[in-house]
Amino acid sequence: MFALVTDIARYPEFLPWVIALRVRSDSEHEAIADMIVGFKGLRESFSCRVHKDRPREVVVSYIDGPMRHLNNEWHFAPLETGGCRVDFMVDFSFRSRVFEALAGQMFDKALRKMIAAFETRAGELYGAGSAISSDGRSESLSG
Repeated sequence: MFALVTDIARYPEFLPWVIALRVRSDSEHEAIADMIVGFKGLRESFSCRVHKDRPREVVVSYIDGPMRHLNNEWHFAPLETGGCRVDFMVDFSFRSRVFEALAGQMFDKALRKMIAAFETRAGELYGAGSAISSDGRSESLSG
């Protein structure tokens, strides 16, 4: 799952609303990328830094774009039954009140759609299943 999350160059292949992505630099511990996202005629681009701590976590920090801030974290923990538990956190706000209002209305649906896209991609690549815990968190059953 760590490899799937850090293969950011392939995000346009499977993530909804990701129109284009350019990787400026990529190393074992850090990547810097520019992404264009679009939804219903709206398009925005932003840049972020991806900190990689294999195999435990990925932390994305905002560099530039339409946001006030954007941070997200992926944490991976092995399961005794095989595979791993994936915890994901995202925190953001837009500079634009219009985008902020749209994001507030669509956030839950958009987040679920993106999680589903990652789960589907994991299934395609690794034959993974997933289990949703009672708190709505998803556990990947892949390695």
